[in-house]
Amino acid sequence: MMPLVLLPGMMCDARLFAPQIAALWDRAVQVSPITGADTTAALAQAVLAAAPPLFALAGLSMGGIVAMEMRAIAPDRIAGLCLMDTNPKAEHPKVAEAREAQMARIRRGELRAVMRDEMKPNYLADGPGREGILETVMHMAETLGPDVFLRQSRALMTRADRQETLRGVTAPALVLCGREDRLCPVHRHESMAELIPGAELRILNNAGHLPTLEQPGATTLALRQWLARVDDA
Repeated sequence: MMPLVLLPGMMCDARLFAPQIAALWDRAVQVSPITGADTTAALAQAVLAAAPPLFALAGLSMGGIVAMEMRAIAPDRIAGLCLMDTNPKAEHPKVAEAREAQMARIRRGELRAVMRDEMKPNYLADGPGREGILETVMHMAETLGPDVFLRQSRALMTRADRQETLRGVTAPALVLCGREDRLCPVHRHESMAELIPGAELRILNNAGHLPTLEQPGATTLALRQWLARVDDA
């Protein structure tokens, strides 16, 4: 079976994919950090250096942005591409302005407050497990720390538009998102699926920006079905 490389979102680690890692026990799964550089190109190169020669690649949010960068750099090494709750476009100036304000707060030692006030309210759909997932998000952010927040912010601010990259994808592709994702809304994923020839679009109900934790069973099923296509390609 094709090895799977998972890329977590901003200020997230392997805990973002804990249900999928447990369910995909029969497959070689590697979660690669995207924390050590302040450009998406450098982050992509670091993941490629640690990845198998040929692999399926799935990224969520910022992880999806780095995955698209990897596809631009080394298309022949990526046997399948899954993009979850992400954005193929360059940073919008208004978003960059808001990010600068967040970074200023981080430099003042307000990491927990930034996560609580500005990021957590937009992450998840309402549901009985919401508070527990939000605590996991907070713990991941505190584990990674303010320097990672600043590096990742700079990488996002300077990223390239990768819409043309998606047009060139020929490997089996899955575009997945939560229906209630307010950070990366459904229409953006519909556009991405239209750009990628033959891509499957999967929209999960009762999920926001983190469907891997909000709807773990449905996310894992979608990944299994996509991976079966990758294995058969």
